[in-house]
Amino acid sequence: MTIIAEDNSFRIERLVLGPYSTNAYIVVCLKTGTSVLIDTPAGSEMLLERLEGTKPKFILLTHNHPDHTGALAEVHSRLNVPLAVHTLDSRNLPVAPEIPLEDGNTLAVGECRLNVLHTPGHTPGSLCFKVGRNLLSGDTIFAGGPGRTRTPADLKQLLKSLTERIFVLPDDTLIFPGHGNSTVLKKEREEFAVFSSRPHGSNLCGDVVWLTS
Repeated sequence: MTIIAEDNSFRIERLVLGPYSTNAYIVVCLKTGTSVLIDTPAGSEMLLERLEGTKPKFILLTHNHPDHTGALAEVHSRLNVPLAVHTLDSRNLPVAPEIPLEDGNTLAVGECRLNVLHTPGHTPGSLCFKVGRNLLSGDTIFAGGPGRTRTPADLKQLLKSLTERIFVLPDDTLIFPGHGNSTVLKKEREEFAVFSSRPHGSNLCGDVVWLTS
């Protein structure tokens, strides 16, 4: 467990779990103790242990890939709190979601607010969650490039999501992805500009890196 952000109102913790080193995040309102869990990679006992002493309100999913949902059934059963996910990623989950999320939703976690951004491309229902100047981005964007895509159309959709929903945020926005280390939005926007200045084949997709793809 690592505390990645903290101020007078909230704390964000990161846990790296499962065979794919997936990042799960816990946001806690420091004034009320209310918490929310974002993604549930394999490792239910560790997730539940870190939530002890808080008042869990929601389980949120950035997307429905198995490396982000490995502990979902167990954690959902033990916490007995609603699962929230975008409607386009609500199928093929081990638990039926109780709350549909859409772009522009705001979730109250005690006195804190989480802003919901729909960023399709990696999956149709991929979401990012913004807390203050911190963006919990799932597999939408990583340090150095976008999330993995399966088709050129998916990559086109993901780049559209990034330009319209992510790169319009303030330069000092801190990005905490679903795998790997954090980054800063200003750096990603600058590297994306380098990527955009070069020609690319019409079949580009998969693992794209801003500075070398």
